[in-house]
Amino acid sequence: QIALGADMRFATPDCKLSIMEAKWGLIPDMSASVTLRELVRIDVAKELTMTGRIITGEEAAELGLVTRCVADPMEESIKVAEEIVARSPDSVAATKRLYQETWVAPPAVCLKEETLIQRQLLASYN
Repeated sequence: QIALGADMRFATPDCKLSIMEAKWGLIPDMSASVTLRELVRIDVAKELTMTGRIITGEEAAELGLVTRCVADPMEESIKVAEEIVARSPDSVAATKRLYQETWVAPPAVCLKEETLIQRQLLASYN
């Protein structure tokens, strides 16, 4: 569940993932009710949570639980990190802020925040 809160998640095809709380008569915690809904449809979240079914990295990628399914997740994450580091740090931080603050907001709120952040970036050296 900690991984659900990451900006990106990489897994191997044979990786095993599960939301196991049902096995112990519990519900997901550690913000899973927020992070899971941002990644998968409600029926998928319910099925995975209510059954505790173990899925592979490939299925996790198909469902949207992981960003990519690759042979070497560490190598892939370093590659992506290097691509991000090559960009403007202000732009990267602003992009994360924009999505974190508006992902489930109404379109008017999204557009207002987008305009505000863009103006801040255009007025600065980045």
